[in-house]
Amino acid sequence: MLTTLKSMIRDDEGATMVEYGLLIALIALVALVAVKTLGTNLSSLFTTVAGSI
Repeated sequence: MLTTLKSMIRDDEGATMVEYGLLIALIALVALVAVKTLGTNLSSLFTTVAGSI
């Protein structure tokens, strides 16, 4: 029984999956913010160019 308990404590497969999930969520959040910022800047640029024409 002690051996089984030790193997359960050392099993970190679930923790690794959680870490990968958090990493993917962070990357998705950064990409979303970057795309939103880029879209806002491009919209502003096109509005400026259209106003000057």
